[in-house]
Amino acid sequence: MPPANCYLLFDIRKKKLRSLSFRLWTFPVLVDGPFGVVSAVEFIGIVLFIVYVVYAMTYYTVESVSLISKIDIPSLVGRELLLDIIGLRFGLVGLFCMVFLFLPVSRGSVLLRLIDIPFEHATRYHVWLGHLTMALFTLHGLCYVISWSLVGNLLEEMTEWKEIGVANLPGVISLAAGLLMWVTSLHPVRKRFFELFFYTHQLYIVFVVFLALHVGDFVFSISAGAIFLFMLDRFLRFWQSRAKVDIISAACRPCGTVELVFSKPPSLRYNALSFIFVQVHELSFLQWHPFSVSSSPMDGRYHMSILIKVLGSWTEKLRGIITDVQEQTRNGSKSESGRLTACVEGPYGHESPYHLMYENLILVAGGIGISPFLAILSDIIHRIEEGKSCMPKNVLVLWSVKKSKELSLLSAVDAQFISSSVSDKLHLDIQAFVTQESQHPLEEGIVGDDQKAPGIFVKNGTTMSGLVGTGDNFWAAMYFAASTLGFVLAYALAQVYYVRRFHVVAWWHLGLVFTLCMAGGVVLPGGLVVLLWHLSEKRKLENDRWDASVQQHHAEEEAEQTTNAAGGDHAAASGVSLAAMQTTRYGCRPQFEGTLARMHRHHHTNVMTRAPSVNVYVLTGDCRSLFDQRSSRRSRSGWPGSRAAWRQTWRAGVRSSGSAGQCGEGMQVAEPRPPRGEAPRRRRLPLQQPQLRPLDACIYNYIADLIF
Repeated sequence: MPPANCYLLFDIRKKKLRSLSFRLWTFPVLVDGPFGVVSAVEFIGIVLFIVYVVYAMTYYTVESVSLISKIDIPSLVGRELLLDIIGLRFGLVGLFCMVFLFLPVSRGSVLLRLIDIPFEHATRYHVWLGHLTMALFTLHGLCYVISWSLVGNLLEEMTEWKEIGVANLPGVISLAAGLLMWVTSLHPVRKRFFELFFYTHQLYIVFVVFLALHVGDFVFSISAGAIFLFMLDRFLRFWQSRAKVDIISAACRPCGTVELVFSKPPSLRYNALSFIFVQVHELSFLQWHPFSVSSSPMDGRYHMSILIKVLGSWTEKLRGIITDVQEQTRNGSKSESGRLTACVEGPYGHESPYHLMYENLILVAGGIGISPFLAILSDIIHRIEEGKSCMPKNVLVLWSVKKSKELSLLSAVDAQFISSSVSDKLHLDIQAFVTQESQHPLEEGIVGDDQKAPGIFVKNGTTMSGLVGTGDNFWAAMYFAASTLGFVLAYALAQVYYVRRFHVVAWWHLGLVFTLCMAGGVVLPGGLVVLLWHLSEKRKLENDRWDASVQQHHAEEEAEQTTNAAGGDHAAASGVSLAAMQTTRYGCRPQFEGTLARMHRHHHTNVMTRAPSVNVYVLTGDCRSLFDQRSSRRSRSGWPGSRAAWRQTWRAGVRSSGSAGQCGEGMQVAEPRPPRGEAPRRRRLPLQQPQLRPLDACIYNYIADLIF
């Protein structure tokens, strides 16, 4: 691309970042609240939904009371009629909310790709709408329960299955399934019993099917469009996740982290902010775990890697299988007990590479949260080396770890040496903070050195499927068109040759026919298009066939040659290693106040924060701020109330009694962990507080709370 076109592209991107729509999507209106971090557009959507619900229910209630007051009927009958009408309105408003309930959880939806909202960001919209929808449906059911109780025929009405009109029993079953999903999805339950939440959430099939039986085809069609889109996405993900993926390398690093390198087709596209879901048959047939991609698309066309920290039983068993196979390999024996059968779904994430749209980039990570930032660093370095478009010129990495052995994760970056041509265009500063070690460990040779054991290769038969995450709009459009036409054709044929021929008039029967036609349209014509899509991807792969073992051998030879060449050229000052750009401090935690204060002097600054339990992206400077939080299964804090206590002491800015150790300018001393149940003490150095705007102070406090 000519230089003039590059400058024009950068100018267009700058104008886009300054546009009003972008500011509305990224400017945080609420930081601390029941909805988490809420941008301006999200806040407007929340307000509109609340206004609609309040207005609709107020209007319907006033209208119903006015109508009943004009009719001369007994008071008991009037109360019963009023409850029935209000309950009906609650149900209709709940159906309207269901129109938007299933859209955010369609992971590979083309709709989400078109508006550039990744799945992990859209999930919280599903949470908000789920609470609102189930609250409305619960009130809908309570109104009828109270009405039936007043008459004295509660059991008869609840078990009634009408042929003409609404069938009550399917509604009771649907509401029971919805309440079970709702209760188990509440934050305290989901945090402690994630698997219970996950398995009970599969009751959505019961919820949707019996809802269709409850209201019939006509009323169910109000929310059928969003459910149909979800069925399209779910079937496509089911097809993709059946493929058993080759594992090019599975190895254990000295810091207790597992590295998996999967085989992928060259046509599969992703960026450095993507993540995938992984299933291992030897561990569980039902559990799918999300992991951030730690490799850049520029690292290679045929592989994708992830880093997994051992924190629970699933990851512990995975590491055990790999170490057993490595031990058997060293002993010269082979066993099928250590085989890894992996399936992969994804990748998902942003369509736009936000890390390439800013001149100044600040990456804040805690522990294994460095994984996606390793991909970002590799992506930026490779792009500059190959002369591709890349705006970042100043990159600052703030990385907080517990033990110094975790610093070896930096060696997972593909670009370990930076040439002088890259260093002239990119200023990279990596600041690591070891919080639970007060001084440099005695084993100096271990720190910063990659001591991982040789990886094992597992041949499962194929590469990752490219059906999801590729952004192939042609095949996605064909799949959507074929499924929609198939549904319309199936429903028309069912009306002509079944409903009218056999005089089917029952509402629940018509709702069942409608649901079966939806499923048939997705599975039959949609499945045929998916099969052709799969064959097309397979044909492309055959045209670019490669042998995994030979590819790995060549990669090792090239890596060795690159290392030797870099070692020889380094003396000639032609490049610098990535480890040489790392500054390590012990017994300290990063101080964000000075960093945020200095950001006001720069334009187009992107701040990204990543911790093991949350995923936060923060855009500051001219672009203001964009947050998104993705909660993990459960917090692994050391003692009860630790986050609240640390948040209070961090924001208060008060120093504890006693002297604070010196660990560098703008740093904090890490105190020893207190006994369980006691609030931790935080000591602060006598630093001058920078002048921060109220919004920046909220951002600063929020980042500090997430990382620590």
